[in-house]
Amino acid sequence: MWPDAIHRELSAAHIRMVGYVPDAGHKRLIELCQADRAMRTVVLSTEEEGIGLAAGAWLGGERSVLLMQSSGVGNLVNVLGMVKECRFPLVTLVTMRGEEGEFNPWQVPMGQATRPVLEAMGTVVQRPANAEEIAPTVNAALRLAYNSYASVAVLIPQRVIGIKSFQEQTAQ
Repeated sequence: MWPDAIHRELSAAHIRMVGYVPDAGHKRLIELCQADRAMRTVVLSTEEEGIGLAAGAWLGGERSVLLMQSSGVGNLVNVLGMVKECRFPLVTLVTMRGEEGEFNPWQVPMGQATRPVLEAMGTVVQRPANAEEIAPTVNAALRLAYNSYASVAVLIPQRVIGIKSFQEQTAQ
């Protein structure tokens, strides 16, 4: 499963701090990180708290990752300016909503704006096409962020997290 593969990549990269806003798409990965004695998981009230957590972890000599859903990307715009100006590594794993037959209309606007918003704020955006590409993409994102002090986001497609397209829903 892709969450297990991501966890292996995070462990191999010596990620010690995992900030997250509770999200069903990241449920398994969150559980794996919580069970990992080498990682500390921190529940966030809002996504922008994760930027502060990542900055503090980096200043304290630790590596971190931020887990969130695409609907929370809008909450990051202002604090992503700090990442750009202070040039510290930030890796964000974003489960996508608002695409591929989304059933909740409130998820669509931010889902469609996620990539352009992140890119406008200087974040390198990587999007694997399928579950098999997620772990290698996360590996590349971790290396890019921590070797070049960049902000990098990996967008995990809605289809991968288990939300079916309209065609798949109606075929049942």
